[in-house]
Amino acid sequence: MRVLPWLLAGAAIGAGIAVLVLNDWEPQFDTGYDSVDRAAGKTFGWGTRQRAEGKIGSVVGKVKEGVGRFTGDSDLQAEGTVQNVAGQVKDAAGEVGNAVAQTMHDLNK
Repeated sequence: MRVLPWLLAGAAIGAGIAVLVLNDWEPQFDTGYDSVDRAAGKTFGWGTRQRAEGKIGSVVGKVKEGVGRFTGDSDLQAEGTVQNVAGQVKDAAGEVGNAVAQTMHDLNK
């Protein structure tokens, strides 16, 4: 009976990430230049999507790594490790994208 809370938590996390990835929400940057405004918004949206995809990839990689370790499948464990690192890199790229968007906004106030 301890599986149900984990399933509910996983479903809630998945739904939250899906909302982040599938929603085209972008903050409205109020600058004097429309082209800079659009570029900052697109960069922020790209960074947010990259961060969400990176988090998903990292979690899937950790699960694969754990299942591989549990079953003794070294190939699955190695695949999980690689996917985890790739997810972390994608998350870091998303953070950079968000920082660039914020910098564009701050410089063009």
